[in-house]
Amino acid sequence: MTQPFQRIGLGEAEKLISDRNPTILDARDARAYMAGHIDGARNLSGANLSAFVAKVAKDQPVLIYCYHGVSSQDYARVFAESGFAETFSLDGGYEAWRNRPLARPAAALEPTLAQWLVAQDFPADDIDATIANKMTPLMHASHKGETEAVRMLLAAGAQLERRNGDGSTAIWLACVGQHVEIIDLLIDAGINLDNQNDNGATSLMYAASSGRTAVVEKLLAKGYPYPNLSR
Repeated sequence: MTQPFQRIGLGEAEKLISDRNPTILDARDARAYMAGHIDGARNLSGANLSAFVAKVAKDQPVLIYCYHGVSSQDYARVFAESGFAETFSLDGGYEAWRNRPLARPAAALEPTLAQWLVAQDFPADDIDATIANKMTPLMHASHKGETEAVRMLLAAGAQLERRNGDGSTAIWLACVGQHVEIIDLLIDAGINLDNQNDNGATSLMYAASSGRTAVVEKLLAKGYPYPNLSR
């Protein structure tokens, strides 16, 4: 069943904060919040939940995070079901945010990669741009089986955990296309294998249910974790 809120990764959260100035709510305990939090975040708890729901503008985006991205989903559901137009839960929570790589100065892309981006209708200078359904260049190349493009994008620092409009990352798209070499590249680059899309399905669940035997074998061989059914 489709969730009434959106789960987003680090890259999407950073862009949301930069571009749209959302209300940011930290759903950890007060001590953890005081020790460190995302700039501008306010501490959310069961005690003040009703007050936030009543006072925050419902047409303003709301970004909620917790320790690891679990309880924030429960809070996000409450806000979404209370009539908020856009509610987001940060996958990985504050731990992922705290350990995220620091932004690096933009470097000029290799001409071959820039040309490939333009040919796929992406900007020539943005390896994390999105087109329809929030598809990034890495997702697009993974889906189409363009191995060399995937290599170039990974070398240029393309964000691994970006999620498309369905909540899926590049590993899912590679599994759809049954491109096992690209699956290898993504896993070796450190992509999260346990990402669940908006319907709660992992790449392994999808590959198994769709009869993609070679993909299942590859995922298991690379140490794919069993899905966390407690979330």
